[in-house]
Amino acid sequence: MGSQEVEFFPCKNDLSYEPKPMTMEKALPIIDGTWFEEEIDDYLKWSFALKSVLHKGKSEYQEIALLDTKHFGKEVVDFCRKHLIANHEAFRNKKLNLVINDAKGELEEREEKFDIIVGDLADPVEGGPCYQLYTKSFYENILKPKLNDNGVFVCYSGWASRDFTHKEVFSSIYNTIKQVFKHVHAYTTHVPSFADTWGWVVASDQPLCLDAEKTDKKIAERIEGELLYLNGSSFVSSTILNKTVSLTLKNETHVYTEEDARFIHGHGIN
Repeated sequence: MGSQEVEFFPCKNDLSYEPKPMTMEKALPIIDGTWFEEEIDDYLKWSFALKSVLHKGKSEYQEIALLDTKHFGKEVVDFCRKHLIANHEAFRNKKLNLVINDAKGELEEREEKFDIIVGDLADPVEGGPCYQLYTKSFYENILKPKLNDNGVFVCYSGWASRDFTHKEVFSSIYNTIKQVFKHVHAYTTHVPSFADTWGWVVASDQPLCLDAEKTDKKIAERIEGELLYLNGSSFVSSTILNKTVSLTLKNETHVYTEEDARFIHGHGIN
């Protein structure tokens, strides 16, 4: 892979993006036995055996490492187009309109409404700007008005482990979304590449289908071919939380605001 110019779009505190040119390095060959180490928490590190480093650099706001790992493979939009065969059809689909911009600004400026909005956001870390997209005011005043009457909102919501990590932001985001939507469900799954259990929240003002048979029927009606992971039973089972996490979500009183935010482990850059 030769050297080429690309643009990165860092997230600023005012939630606007300013392109910053960076030069991609050539893929660096890796000798067997080389590992990449990432700190997950103060007392937890996650190591990856490497095939090669496709890119390593630093933007104004973050360190960037694109790795071809022996277990999990490769990430990132431009590289997905080129290297991940399973994504080729998705990127060629005429229904896809890929916009790399500030999500808050896009929602504020667009006039159309949506059936589904998925908030697959960066973690709400202290010093970073993305925590503002987890607040009640954002859900209530910006996001919800852009949903159709039967629209659905799905939000990544942080760690959801049985230990105390699920109290960092997961329970607060869940409780905050409950203040805005009539029907709200939390669900979790283990993500091997992130070495933990993670949580999401799905919400709507209309009742949500949590019936395995009905979900399988909807999948069969709307999707050509076979899904590799999801079916009705697996989705319904993901909404059944263990006792510790269930009680925390049930008893949570904190509402996420700009003035009273909670943060996941890590620090952004002001």
